[in-house]
Amino acid sequence: MSDKSKALFISFVLIGALGLLYLYFFSFKNEGPGRMVETGPRIGEAAPDFRLSALGGKSVSLSDYKGKVVFLNIWASWCPPCREEMPSMEALYNKLKGMPFEMIAVSIDQSGEETVGSFAAQFGLTFPVLLDPESKTYRLYGLTGVPETFIVDKNGVIIQKIIGPQDWMNKQWLNYFDHIIR
Repeated sequence: MSDKSKALFISFVLIGALGLLYLYFFSFKNEGPGRMVETGPRIGEAAPDFRLSALGGKSVSLSDYKGKVVFLNIWASWCPPCREEMPSMEALYNKLKGMPFEMIAVSIDQSGEETVGSFAAQFGLTFPVLLDPESKTYRLYGLTGVPETFIVDKNGVIIQKIIGPQDWMNKQWLNYFDHIIR
């Protein structure tokens, strides 16, 4: 094996090990020898409250929307699946405007408002976009990656957790939101 091949192999092994360590420290807690349990709230539990700055500087908390169904999406601009689902999120937000519904997109981009604002403008996002460069919500909600979406009922209870991108304008999702909002 050449020196270049060895260096490449070692790099891949180190990147993989760092990825596993990241998942261990940020997504799971140790529950005894050899047992790992996902952290964060579960379906049927109260959604943890948080307060973050929105694009433009306004401070927003999840509890501000009590009495509404909340679509809470945690994402990043560098994430291709996040980019994939943003247009259907915007379409869903516009369809449900005026109902007891709110959509909140929490960006975990470390680069801050300039990057996230540019992304929101590029996609024409009109729903609240919050900034979380320290990934507090990522840890608070026990995420394993992005995007992840939590549906919170009018009483602040998590009723759905969706991992990965969705077509939110899909008939099943539209029927689901129609049912839980009414």
